[in-house]
Amino acid sequence: MHPITDPELAAGLAMFEQLIPGGITLDDIPATRAFLSAFNAAMATQVPDIPGVATGDHYAPGPDGAPDVMVRIYQPETRPAVLPALLWIHGGGYVLGDVASDDLKAKGLALGLNCVVASVEYRLAPEHPYPAPLEDCYAALKWLWANAEHFGVNPQRIAIGGASAGGGLAAGLGLLARDRGEVPVCYQLLIYPMIDDSNVAQAGPGVPDAPLWTRASNLIGWRSYLAQEPGSDGIPYYAAPIRAEDVRGLPPTYIGVGTPDLFRDEDIAYAQRLMKAGVKTELHVYADGFHGFDGFAAESDAAQRFMGEQVRLLARALHR
Repeated sequence: MHPITDPELAAGLAMFEQLIPGGITLDDIPATRAFLSAFNAAMATQVPDIPGVATGDHYAPGPDGAPDVMVRIYQPETRPAVLPALLWIHGGGYVLGDVASDDLKAKGLALGLNCVVASVEYRLAPEHPYPAPLEDCYAALKWLWANAEHFGVNPQRIAIGGASAGGGLAAGLGLLARDRGEVPVCYQLLIYPMIDDSNVAQAGPGVPDAPLWTRASNLIGWRSYLAQEPGSDGIPYYAAPIRAEDVRGLPPTYIGVGTPDLFRDEDIAYAQRLMKAGVKTELHVYADGFHGFDGFAAESDAAQRFMGEQVRLLARALHR
């Protein structure tokens, strides 16, 4: 495992290991979902709520033959008539997580960015493999754009974003929106995105494991999402965006990742590809920033810079 020398981040990782002995495993996905749901609910009681944000659940028409998609709308209680919007996609390795787990995150973004946040309850793998989760996100994006006037949203200032698998879905959504040409996307915020299905070599001599999100979990996550072996031929780039050779025409992009994160190299490679294609791209790499460090070491200097830079860049993109 990569050594973490930043004392604040090391303390955050130690807290994670204490709270979740043995870490997050995917040997029994339903059991892990139940555990994390209870864990997140318990943690939420220890953190003060964020006042000044109105929330409401709505339903976007689902993809053909699929159920409607729940979208939770967050907006400042005191707001102008028209605001930009962020479509937010939660993480969880394509198999875990829900809107509720990112509730405080979404509220903070709505206030910090002075925008409407639409958080998507997409279907999870392995019960619903690709393309179901991505198509749910696209359905939510199209619905938000079509109902922009109803929610007081500027239809030309809608950004997309997410963390981990949510970042991977956001990257896939950016490609899908570009190719379908129905909904304009003004920015994409990719927080340590999970985008390379070939990054599944298992830990061993010379192959270090990663903190929090391990190589074993990554293999199961990709196998569940793709419903086939990761790295196989013919996997669409919408499912694994690192496979996209032509990234021209994508919206301005932020990519942030830490040095011990399993996704570091794929995220850097994708950022470089965007830059070479002329896409305005911000790449930020944080020393010792393990996967999810902004959550488990939220008060650290690194996490404060990480989150602050995201808000500043996204606010500039949304409100220009």
